[in-house]
Amino acid sequence: MSSYREFALEREKIDFLLEQGYVMTAVTENLSGAFIEFTYEGNDPKKEEKERLQVLHPDSRKYFSTILFQQQKQLK
Repeated sequence: MSSYREFALEREKIDFLLEQGYVMTAVTENLSGAFIEFTYEGNDPKKEEKERLQVLHPDSRKYFSTILFQQQKQLK
């Protein structure tokens, strides 16, 4: 799989969770990538409260970092 396609798939997964009403609540980074923990803050009681996503591509890590900063900025 091409490098861009790997990034695109991870970006789609992040965007999907955010569109469903999840917000990023924790990030654990290691040498091979990062684990992002999402917590559901929507109104649907059928959704799971937490989701965890592993991100491996460096561009995906930059992508979620930007979203995380925007998310924190909105809270202030």
